[in-house]
Amino acid sequence: MVRFTSRTAKAALSAAMALAFAAPLHAQNFPERTARASLSLGKGHSLGIGLQKVAECVAQKTGGKFKIQPYFDSALGGDGPALQQLRSGTLDMVIAATASTTAILPAAGVFDLPFMFNNEKEADTLLDGPVGEMLASKMPSVGLVSLGYWEYGFRQTTNSRHAINKMEDLQNLKMRVMPNPVIVDAFKNMGGFPITMPITELYTAMETKAADGQENPFSTIEQLKFYEVQKYLSLTKHMYNPVMVFYSKRLFDQLTPPEQAVLRECGSVGRDEQRRVNRQQNEQSLARLKEKGMAVNEISPAEIQRMRDRVQPLWERQAAAIGPEMMNAVTAELKRIRGN
Repeated sequence: MVRFTSRTAKAALSAAMALAFAAPLHAQNFPERTARASLSLGKGHSLGIGLQKVAECVAQKTGGKFKIQPYFDSALGGDGPALQQLRSGTLDMVIAATASTTAILPAAGVFDLPFMFNNEKEADTLLDGPVGEMLASKMPSVGLVSLGYWEYGFRQTTNSRHAINKMEDLQNLKMRVMPNPVIVDAFKNMGGFPITMPITELYTAMETKAADGQENPFSTIEQLKFYEVQKYLSLTKHMYNPVMVFYSKRLFDQLTPPEQAVLRECGSVGRDEQRRVNRQQNEQSLARLKEKGMAVNEISPAEIQRMRDRVQPLWERQAAAIGPEMMNAVTAELKRIRGN
């Protein structure tokens, strides 16, 4: 009996030691590697928080062997130059809006179309499903690999003249819009007077009435203190901006399959954290904007539908550049999500 007990104890000890060393031994299978990741925003932004979550996740799953080194505030250049570095293989990772790739992959412009989503749930379902995968599958053809979709979120409208409750309230308002031909066209279709300028000049332009208003997510409106020169905040939700985590295909192909799997898994971990934080930050920004005196108004679903109908010809004009495959997939999936 004693001998049996001794053998049992030795077996238990061996099993315990195997469990104790399993993770470190597995981690030793990963080579030492550091990947540089570029973000044009600060580490306190939800995208920065998501990137740090990815770095923690990758380090944890590789026993610290694979390190993600974040560079914030455009330290490695703006989104355009950074993406070019990705394609050439001189930079590992960039977090940027899908709109940043439309010049090299026109199909990505599908997510620039106005009034595509009614809410975040619709966006999550479409982006994390077959349609999002369809666009992601096209990225390697331009030297990029997708590690998932994050978000800037919905863009809203502010101005200094009056609340926007219906489409006619946009008439002749000088609205600074994102320098994107699709959104410029959309505001023209709805009767506005869209203008473009660097966002660094926008506060002064609104202060001097060279511009009546602008459109941006809540967090941007708060961070740039537009509430000091804008009175009305109307929840138009006219565009939802997805963000993609891009990895250099040239460098991704040099990684081992376990490393690639870790990056994909951690991209999803970062996505969940980034979306949670972004939506929380936007809610908090909206509450603070109200406290700072902005008059906030909802727009009725019927009026949003009128705006959507007005810009429908824009969808049709963009379809040729985007391609029928993406357009048909998006249209079908939105109908399915909405139960139509």
